[in-house]
Amino acid sequence: MDDDSRYQAVRGRDERFDGVFFTAVVTTGIYCRPSCPATTPKRANVRFLPSAAAAQSAGFRACRRCRPDAVPGSAEWNARADAVGRAMRLIGDGVVDREGVAGLANRLGYSARQVRRQLVTELGAGPIALARAQRAHTARVLLQTTRLPITEVAFAAGFASVRQFNDTIRAVYDRTPSRLRATGPAAGRDAATDGSGVPLRLAYRGAYAAGAILDFLARRAIPGVEEVVGPPGARTYRRTLALPHGTGIAEVDESAGADGGRWLPCRLQLTDLRDLTCAVERVRRLFDLDADPYAVDERLGAHPLLAPLVAAEPGLRSPGAVSPEELAIRAVLGQQITVGAARTLGGRLVEALGKPLGRPDGGLTHLFPEPATLAEAPLTELGMPASRRETLRTVGAALAEGRVVLDPGADREEASAALLALRGIGPWTAGYVRMRALGDPDVMLTGDAGVRHGLALIGAAAGDAEDWRPWRSYALHHLWRATAA
Repeated sequence: MDDDSRYQAVRGRDERFDGVFFTAVVTTGIYCRPSCPATTPKRANVRFLPSAAAAQSAGFRACRRCRPDAVPGSAEWNARADAVGRAMRLIGDGVVDREGVAGLANRLGYSARQVRRQLVTELGAGPIALARAQRAHTARVLLQTTRLPITEVAFAAGFASVRQFNDTIRAVYDRTPSRLRATGPAAGRDAATDGSGVPLRLAYRGAYAAGAILDFLARRAIPGVEEVVGPPGARTYRRTLALPHGTGIAEVDESAGADGGRWLPCRLQLTDLRDLTCAVERVRRLFDLDADPYAVDERLGAHPLLAPLVAAEPGLRSPGAVSPEELAIRAVLGQQITVGAARTLGGRLVEALGKPLGRPDGGLTHLFPEPATLAEAPLTELGMPASRRETLRTVGAALAEGRVVLDPGADREEASAALLALRGIGPWTAGYVRMRALGDPDVMLTGDAGVRHGLALIGAAAGDAEDWRPWRSYALHHLWRATAA
């Protein structure tokens, strides 16, 4: 896009570009999302910036009407496999807050100077500014949805000092933290103190097939770690989370926002609020909330054999994972057996080796076992063949020792090669991990029985999948959906 086409998107209040670029108005000092309902500014007064962090670094304040800091992330950063895409995923996971820029650079295999140069070139802001923008958004959420003392909010959001927190909030929102808290919904502040956790709105763009996603997750929900409760159309997905500073429980509702907005209601119960940013990002990855359904459905819907499935389920997403390591273990459990059988095995594994919660919450009782725990376990309680148990131990050891890296910034090609080098790991397992744990939008599991049945159902051949690039992972989910796999 050039600036003229961006301006046309702003004039049309085109929400397809929310999160893709931001509009900064020089006469007001405010930046907005492209779909902001405010009066369209004159073209001469508008600048276009690639990130909220770039707008904030240039001295612009967030619009109070459209809240540009709360838009879905750009789908580009999740789809891209280069250093910038990997860096954005790591920053979203809170790596800069926990490990600094040096830690980010080390994970990417570049120098800190190279990482900063690449991010500034493409996003108009370096890693510190990008992390600062993220901290500001987290602080706003905590201020407006909890009654935590402001000092605790500052450190929970990741700020190093209260002064830094105050200065950032004033710069980004043109208000003191106290005034910003006063503008939050009173109902939200009350709800956050009744034991239900921090209430959130998880934004997405375009259509979202929430029912299909809940179906997918419900069929694979491992007892003790996950559950789906409630009647169809009003279900809630619940699961435990192992986080850098503690543990948590996430709840995401199937029904969209009550005001008709494009967001899913979510509640996070955390033992340490410093994990809020990380927990939000991991839940967003699980529900694939930063995807671009316009681009996906346009591409897949153009294929005559796949088009009926796309029309029947617009906005179908490709669910990710809250823990890549957990997903890798689950992929091994699912080798050459049905989804139901894999779920049963997962329940046995959790009961035997999972870490119990301090207090059970409904059907949630454990955290999923850590890779290091599996590496030395006999696993006889699973009732699996000895070769499969050995594969589980091998994968657990490789993950625990860092021989296989599956964090948000992992290089997909290197991770796939490392997995395939392990005994007992074949193309299906590596591909499934690549699709869900690493968020690759272009995976086609041609050896999967459900995929073969789906292709036969619509009269397609494996070669037709070449026309579905770069969104073959989404096509795969349409095929699974058609066969209820």
